[in-house]
Amino acid sequence: MNTSTQHRIVITGVGLASPNADNKKDFREKLLQGISGIQEIDLRYFGKAPAGICTFPETKHRKKKENNRGTRAGCLGVYCAHEALIDAGLDLSYYDPDRIGVYIGLTEHGTVETENEVYNISRYNYDTKYWTHHHNPRTVLNNPAGEITMSLGITGPHYSIGAACAAGNAALIQAAQMIQLGDVEMALAGGISESVGSFGIFASFKAQNALAEADDPQKASRPFDLDRNGIVISEGACVYVIESLERAIARKAHILGEIVGYAMNSDARDFVLPYGPRQAECMRLALRRAGLQPADIDLINTHATGTKQGDIEECKAIREVFGDAPSTYVNNTKSCIGHAMGAAGVLELAGNLPAFEDNLVHPTINIDHLDPECDLPNLVANTAVDAGSISVILNNSFGMVGINSALIVRKYIA
Repeated sequence: MNTSTQHRIVITGVGLASPNADNKKDFREKLLQGISGIQEIDLRYFGKAPAGICTFPETKHRKKKENNRGTRAGCLGVYCAHEALIDAGLDLSYYDPDRIGVYIGLTEHGTVETENEVYNISRYNYDTKYWTHHHNPRTVLNNPAGEITMSLGITGPHYSIGAACAAGNAALIQAAQMIQLGDVEMALAGGISESVGSFGIFASFKAQNALAEADDPQKASRPFDLDRNGIVISEGACVYVIESLERAIARKAHILGEIVGYAMNSDARDFVLPYGPRQAECMRLALRRAGLQPADIDLINTHATGTKQGDIEECKAIREVFGDAPSTYVNNTKSCIGHAMGAAGVLELAGNLPAFEDNLVHPTINIDHLDPECDLPNLVANTAVDAGSISVILNNSFGMVGINSALIVRKYIA
């Protein structure tokens, strides 16, 4: 493992908006208490469904006029980027704006804006003169990252990373690599999802029999439970300040964690069905790169979305890799906030990073009848657990078309 402070990469700030909180303190408290942020929405063309909606001060860092010109994803991203810098205690003048990168993971982008415009012109007999001239800049894939650069005056590289539901992890990996390569000195990296605005996404999951249903929307997201019946779609965003350890120490930053290992790979098998053996290999590769053994991992945050086969495949993979690591705890964040697609992995990591300070493992809620095929040692169900010590977290995120990611973050000790 490279011990040079110049090549070690750390997290020094987090800004987030999730269905149950708009800041990391409240987010952590809600997760520890097992409080769900899922509600019922009534979506145009689709009808009622459980979903996760973010409530946050949308004009705290950007005027309403700018939000209206931009996108929901951009609004979420701008809020989170500003909050991350505040959390990091970082004035951007510390870095040359040309040497700051913005990397944002997305599962989808542009579908919400396109559906809205089609609906708008449908009220005018589909006359395209009513189609907004803002459509193209709103729907280009780099839009959310670009909106962040415009808000903050960042002139370094910005782009979005399309990696399905592994996109948040992919963005953090990209940031770490770009800093290590010397392409940038600091990065704002994370993931964003505005998917609750798209009836097409809901309809597609429904057609796949993969959309969760429940009389009580707060019980709809239930990974590992025998009665789980699908995904709860959520919006959300989370942006991190990523720096080299050397620069973080120089400015006396509070370090939230160190990125010590990561991996991404592909199943190369199916459009939607996950594949446990490749997920297992992804975790093994991340461990090898970190120079760690399975028993060194104190907590695994699972990707499990609440689909029947998806949860089982991941549990098989975890048992395969961590069968000889009986002290490793396992939890799931989607049970509280639903599946925030491109923002899922980074929100879930943000919910677990405080364990480095309080040593608590937040619970997976809504497990009333544990599926025997999802019975993992030290699965934290329904009630938080005091683990005594949490020093290393592994964060899983997997996505459609067979993309897998695993990110390992370690507690920083000076």
